[in-house]
Amino acid sequence: VTGVLDDCTCDVETIDAFNNYKLFPRLNELLESDYFRYYKVNLQKPCPFWEDNSHCAMRDCAVQPCPSDEVPDGIRSGSYKYSEEANNFADECEEAKRLGAVDDSLSKETREAVLQWTQHDDSSDSFCEADDIHSPDAEYVDLLLNPERYTGYKGPDAWKIWNSIYEENCFKPQNVKRPLASGRGESFIYLTKWVSRVCVEKRAFYRLISGLHASINIHLSARYLLQDTWSEKKWGPNITEFQQRFDEVLTSGEGPRRLKNLYFLYLIELRALSKVLPFFERPSFQLYTGNKSQDAAMKHLLLEILHLAKSFPLHFDENSFFAGNKKEAAKLKEEFRLHFKNISRIMDCVGCFKCRLWGKLQTQGLGTALKILFSENLIEKIPESGPSYGFQLTRQEIVALFNAFGR
Repeated sequence: VTGVLDDCTCDVETIDAFNNYKLFPRLNELLESDYFRYYKVNLQKPCPFWEDNSHCAMRDCAVQPCPSDEVPDGIRSGSYKYSEEANNFADECEEAKRLGAVDDSLSKETREAVLQWTQHDDSSDSFCEADDIHSPDAEYVDLLLNPERYTGYKGPDAWKIWNSIYEENCFKPQNVKRPLASGRGESFIYLTKWVSRVCVEKRAFYRLISGLHASINIHLSARYLLQDTWSEKKWGPNITEFQQRFDEVLTSGEGPRRLKNLYFLYLIELRALSKVLPFFERPSFQLYTGNKSQDAAMKHLLLEILHLAKSFPLHFDENSFFAGNKKEAAKLKEEFRLHFKNISRIMDCVGCFKCRLWGKLQTQGLGTALKILFSENLIEKIPESGPSYGFQLTRQEIVALFNAFGR
C-alpha cells in the first residue's frame, strides 16, 4: 500500500516513517509499564442481542486474570485516583467523586452522587457501553500475558459478529450487501461504490470499523499458531492467512483498501492524542501505581509521546466532520455516537474470551479517541491546576486509548 489516503492530505510513507522510527518504540515502552498493562474487564457480560452459547472451549481462547496481589496497590486501591493526595484533601475528594471513584470509605449519599455522575457521563459524551468495572465479575487482566493472536476462533460465530457490525451499524443502505466470504468480488465492488458516494462522516465511520477489522486480522496473521505439539507451541507470521485477507487479487481489489482504512484509523487516533495533551499536562495528573519514581518516569514518557503526536506534520482535519447545518450536524453526531455504542455492546457477544478482551479494549480505545475529538472545546477550557469537571477520562479509557493505538 502506497501513496495518498482518501479523505486526508496524508500519505502512507509519511505515516510509516513517523511511526516506525519515532513513535512506536516509545509507545511500546509505555505499554509495558504497570499502569498500562493492567486492564479491568468484565468478560462475563451476557450478549444483549442473541442467545450465545458459543464460548470457545479451545485453550488459546482462555484469558488468565491476575491474582489481586499481583496488581499494583495504586491501581487496585482506586482505578480513578490520579494522585496520592486524593485521599487527604477535601477539595480533591470532590474531584475523585466526579471522576467516578466508588470507594468504600465514601458515605452512602456520596456514592449515589458518584453513580449519578457516572451515568450522566456515560449518557452524554461516551461512545462506548461502559463495562461495570465494580461488578464482582470484573477482573484485572495483564495484557502482556494475554497477547492478541490467533486463537482458532473462526467460522459462523466469528462471521456473525462482524456481519452484525457492518450490516447494522455502518450507516449502510439495505441494498448494499457485505460478502460473507472472500472472493465474492461483485459485492465488494458495490460496497466500494457506495462508500465513495456517502458523506464524509458516514464514510469515515465505515472506514474506522474496517480499519479496526484490518488491525485485528493483521494481529491474528502475524501471531499465528504454526506448530502445536505436546512439547512446544510455536507462534509466528502466517503469510497465506495474511494474503487471503489482504492480497489485491485474492480479495478482488478490496485488500489494499482495508489496509488504507487501517492507516485512516491510525490518523484518527493520532489526532486524538495530539488534542488531549492539556488534560495530561496538568501537574495534578499522575499515572498513579504507588511506585513514585516509575510513575514520574512514565508521565514524562507519556508527555513526550503526546508532544510527538502533536508534531506530526499531516494530521487529519476533523473540522470537516459535522461542519454543515447545525441541526443536521447534531443529529448526525448523535447517530454516530449511538452506532458506535452499539458496536461496543456487540463485543459482549464474541464467543472467544481472548478475542472479546481485545475487541472490547480496542473498541473502547477508539470510542475514547472519538470522545476526545468531539470534546475539543471542553479540553481547551481545562484549567492548568485543580479539577477538570468539563472533560474527564477514567483510567479505563486512558489504558484502552493507548493500547488500542499500540495495536
